Amino acid sequence: MLRSMMQIYVKGSDKAVELYQKAFESELVASYPHADGTFMHAELNVYGQILALSEALEDEESITGTTMQFCLHFGEGKEELVLKAYHALKDGSKILYPLSPCDFSTLMVDLIDRYGVRWCIFV
Repeated sequence: MLRSMMQIYVKGSDKAVELYQKAFESELVASYPHADGTFMHAELNVYGQILALSEALEDEESITGTTMQFCLHFGEGKEELVLKAYHALKDGSKILYPLSPCDFSTLMVDLIDRYGVRWCIFV
């Protein structure tokens, strides 16, 4: 089976899983926790797509996502999904493009969340 995933490495993967479950109405479909409750690997079903999370380890060389962005395009009439995600993710985030219309969408936000993950969420 061919499958693609969005993969995130963060500090505090247990709390990140909780945040993304709230932001994207997602279900935890697989998990391999460490003894401390963080995740070696966890998979969330985000509207039919897999968002995988793993705990960034202290001794690993830092891997950044500054050249990456996860984009969720919900489509026309799905403003409530953009708003739900925005309200869940906004605390502790850096807003790069505020929640508003843009040239290609009636509602969009571009932000870097408290875990350093960049999201572009729009209809």
